[in-house]
Amino acid sequence: MKVYRGTVLDTPDSPFTGGVLRAESDAGIVVTDGVITDRGPFERVRAAHPEAEVVDLTGGVVLPGLVDTHVHFPQVRVIGALGMPLLDWLDRSALPEEARMADADYARDVADEFVTGLIAAGTTTALVFGAHFASAVECLFERAAASGLRVCSGLVVSDRLLRDELLITPEQAHADGLALAGRWHRKDRLRYAVTPRFSLSTSVPMLESCEALLSDVDGALFTSHVNENTAEVETVRGLFSECSSYVDTYGRYGLLGRRSVLAHNVHPTDAELGELASADASVAHCPSSNSALGSGLFPMRRHIEHGVRVALGTDVGAGTSFSLLREGLQSYFMQALLGAEGLPLTAAHMLYLATAAGAAALEMDGEVGDLSVGKQFDAVWVGPQQGSTLDVVLAHSADADDALAKVFALAGASDVRGVWVGGDRLR
Repeated sequence: MKVYRGTVLDTPDSPFTGGVLRAESDAGIVVTDGVITDRGPFERVRAAHPEAEVVDLTGGVVLPGLVDTHVHFPQVRVIGALGMPLLDWLDRSALPEEARMADADYARDVADEFVTGLIAAGTTTALVFGAHFASAVECLFERAAASGLRVCSGLVVSDRLLRDELLITPEQAHADGLALAGRWHRKDRLRYAVTPRFSLSTSVPMLESCEALLSDVDGALFTSHVNENTAEVETVRGLFSECSSYVDTYGRYGLLGRRSVLAHNVHPTDAELGELASADASVAHCPSSNSALGSGLFPMRRHIEHGVRVALGTDVGAGTSFSLLREGLQSYFMQALLGAEGLPLTAAHMLYLATAAGAAALEMDGEVGDLSVGKQFDAVWVGPQQGSTLDVVLAHSADADDALAKVFALAGASDVRGVWVGGDRLR
């Protein structure tokens, strides 16, 4: 048993539906076997548990572990390839690098870099877009299991329009996915995610194969891309004349449900938003990637008004870092640029998007996402270096909301002083 002492900020109730930032300036959190068993003012908690070890996290703030709902494992080494729209960027930057994942030794090195990057950024849970090669996905699961992170991932499958070495038959995709899930699904803190790259590169038989795998792996997630770029949307429309929309290419083949997370959705129709809401599916908003590729400004207000669950993703390759704090800030900028069509965000909104919203999207909100009694102790301690700009502005913040806004504006990986998953310290 341990008592963690510090300034604790979280959002157990969604600010999009009236929730506010929960802030305790001198809180005590009791953790027993990885689970929060008591929380309250430190003096009261300490008196109730005099035998417990005290872990001092004063200075800075303690946040729930960050939850990334869309991040590409094979793209670590191509971050910063700027100046191209989506389809050009895929052909010239991302896909050549993803082809290198066929080499298991290369993939193992990238998996080490990837997991290290997540932990350094304070990410404790991630829905990871895997690789096109089963051997590379195996490397990712091995490294994730050893690290202690919560990771959901799977084999990325395509059977058309990409580089030949990235293609696979629907039959082999199902067999390889089932084998990977058999070894890793629900082992330690891991889950399997059925992952067609996007409808543009997957035929109807491949989507049917994905539907079969989703049915065969109890509790698996589904993830893919949707409506990221206007040229992509038009191409998909031409490939699926029988479908009413891009979203329908997944819905028609049984791939939309409570554990479905579609990335981007920058250019949805109202009908598509209605379909996503009816299916109880979620959208991973990747604001840095959308900005870097010029994909467009994410219509968050329309998503929320239609009742579509939204969380954050770093994307990584087309994004700018592993930091969900940076993505929260970028989402704030994006909504401001939309003017009257945007949804003004507060610091509480940004924290919710980076934590509890992600947990809900992955159907893990009963376990993680905030620091309430009964939840796993997944936490991040953001503690700025003495004399740094973040240290200075935090010392002069007006209140907890203002302090949190300053964390989103200024905090980086160097300010992440501690990371815990299920009570285990990873950093």
